[in-house]
Amino acid sequence: IATPAGVGASLGEGLRELGAGGYSRVYLYEQHMPRREVAVKVVRPGIGAAFKRDIDAFHFAAGIIEFLSPGSRRLRPRDVVRHFEATVTGEQDMRLEAANASEFGENTKGDPGFAIPHPHWDLSSRRVLTSDWAEGLPMGDRAALVAAGHDTSRIATRVIQLFLQHALRDGFFHADMHQGNLKLGPDGALVALDFGIMGRLDRRARIYLAEILYGLIVGNYRRVAEIHFEAGYVPPHHSVETFAQALRAVGEPVIGRAASQVSMGRLLGQLFEITALFDMRLRPELILLQKTMVSRWLVRPMACTRSPTSASTSSARRSSI
Repeated sequence: IATPAGVGASLGEGLRELGAGGYSRVYLYEQHMPRREVAVKVVRPGIGAAFKRDIDAFHFAAGIIEFLSPGSRRLRPRDVVRHFEATVTGEQDMRLEAANASEFGENTKGDPGFAIPHPHWDLSSRRVLTSDWAEGLPMGDRAALVAAGHDTSRIATRVIQLFLQHALRDGFFHADMHQGNLKLGPDGALVALDFGIMGRLDRRARIYLAEILYGLIVGNYRRVAEIHFEAGYVPPHHSVETFAQALRAVGEPVIGRAASQVSMGRLLGQLFEITALFDMRLRPELILLQKTMVSRWLVRPMACTRSPTSASTSSARRSSI
């Protein structure tokens, strides 16, 4: 196989390519002294220059959009592009990813049934990240999970619980937690991979989020509306009662329904209409949280019954106390 220049020379034989992502390639390396297997992630050559060209076009387009469409300014296109640029630039520095993994590991070391591969600082650099090799079944291979006797519904519930615990308890969460970045270890523990994109929430935002989630799940739309006003998410000239009514119109049709019965496109469209009706500006500091919840996890907790023992409810209640 083709190995990146300099990496093969420094590690010697034993590299086996496993896959490639947008910015990097991943290899399995069998180390002999001491004998162990490690994962080696290498940034693609030239990816920084290619990204710079693309992001310059994004900045130009965002400026044009804000100039030609005043109504788009509440969505802050230029701020979104700047946030995206900072996130992806950090993702290309393997030292920062190693630091993310180290901090995430410290935060979650007491979480039962959860593990992450730890980085090897002496074998890592700006372009190369070396970490423990994680055995396990890919979370995206449902047939293999079922064949091994695992309950996929319980696994999904556990993933949601962990995500909420990390976001609400620690304020530091995995912001790219799709099936390709999760494994189920031989001991049944969930194993998270790829820490290039991580999100942060300050204490105030975590309290607001916990109360909003809890209020939505138990159907207290008035309290959810009040939190939005207290947090400054909705301008004060609007009516709390009217906003609560709009939230009820979104929440009631999906509560208690299976995810397969919920039209995500229609739900997002309705949410977007509400943000426009109530002059809600996009919050760049919440982009990674919103992206993760909407694209991966929102449908599942919204489809839960209103039970105080549900995974999302109990996590939100614990984190808001």
